[in-house]
Amino acid sequence: MTDPGQLSYPAAVAALTERGRFGISMGLGRVERLMAEAGHPEHMLRGALVGGTNGKGSVVAMVRSVLVAAGHRVGTMPKPHLVGYRERIEVDGAPIAPRDFAAAVARVLPAIDRVAERIGPPTEFEALTAAAITELARLRVDLVIVEVGMGGRLDATNVLDLGVAAITNVQRDHEAYLGNTLNAIGAEKAAIIKRRNLAVTGAAGRGLRPILDQCASLKVDLRRAGPHQAFRTTLRHMDWDGIVIDAHTPGRELRDLRVGLIGAHQAENAAVALALLDALIARHGVAVDEASIRGGLAAARWPGRLELLDAGHVGPRRVLLDGAHNPAGAAALARSLRDLGIRRPVIVFGAMRAKRVHAVLRALAPVDPTFIFTRVEDPAAREPDELARIWRRMGGARATAVASPVEALRRAHGDPVVVAGSLYLVGAVRGMITGTDEEA
Repeated sequence: MTDPGQLSYPAAVAALTERGRFGISMGLGRVERLMAEAGHPEHMLRGALVGGTNGKGSVVAMVRSVLVAAGHRVGTMPKPHLVGYRERIEVDGAPIAPRDFAAAVARVLPAIDRVAERIGPPTEFEALTAAAITELARLRVDLVIVEVGMGGRLDATNVLDLGVAAITNVQRDHEAYLGNTLNAIGAEKAAIIKRRNLAVTGAAGRGLRPILDQCASLKVDLRRAGPHQAFRTTLRHMDWDGIVIDAHTPGRELRDLRVGLIGAHQAENAAVALALLDALIARHGVAVDEASIRGGLAAARWPGRLELLDAGHVGPRRVLLDGAHNPAGAAALARSLRDLGIRRPVIVFGAMRAKRVHAVLRALAPVDPTFIFTRVEDPAAREPDELARIWRRMGGARATAVASPVEALRRAHGDPVVVAGSLYLVGAVRGMITGTDEEA
């Protein structure tokens, strides 16, 4: 067995990256075997599994912040990480220490090796999921609020049955893996709902039907969020500090709630978050009072999603980071830019090959952007020249292609400059601005 105290942080990262950061191999067989080899730590955890096309990270951030404000110790497994691997295992919103992360990886490496010999090597995501589950179980956190990686049915996180399952919405993304209709994508996401769960959703339209069917077949109680639903919100104000909403729930009216996340779409996410908190209270008996809701929502932060940073030392004065990487996310970004009074923005943009780039660029076109296309250092990234050609064929005029995010920021002139299109690009730029890097 690998000694948890002997593996260094760089060695732990190397053990993960050799499995390929961007490798995808759908299925639960390997992660289920990993859990068995590790003694089934997943059975020690309770909380909520949160899926959906967009907004799941924001919902997790809001719910975590409220629970922490209420005095609960909360584990999360954000994905993907923006700068460092430690971000993938967090307690109360803070990444665990480098040596603790290394020890968590060391504890599951023997199981990974045994599974690799018997049924094939686990992917990096599966290894990270196993390490995070094992570590959060070892730390005996009160609750875990876990974001699904992709889809739901075959995602490694679906090895968890936490008592509550939430699906923020159903939009088009990852169609090569999840299907090319909203009904098919919704069915993949609905599979995180298990017997005896409480369920939550903000989905509507064609993607909702599979969720309703799953809940009906399993006799699961469903809390719905959105317009005309039991959990709903009204946007009152938006600025650079977040939004102000009024919220209606079956148990109370909450007026003038400040949410510390930027963007009108966060009002919809807040409705899902309030429904999820209600489900957690009902399913797990957690205590959450109004003061905790107000304080927690106001304190909520989600790095890399409409996050405004001072970036004068690397180029532009301010940078607005947003990992809008699918059409719905890009449309939300465009709406937020208009609401914030940003006209004809400079957008530093990169994308991975699996993404629907034409649709994303089309969603951003109404704000009349000037694009600086670039890429992260990974074979799966689209070439900047290719992105520029796509944009010009769509009728876009103002575009430059550069080799690196560093050069892109040097050429960018605007306040703020927007960085979008890929969370991996957002992470690279955020690391440059904050000076954060992988710890030794």
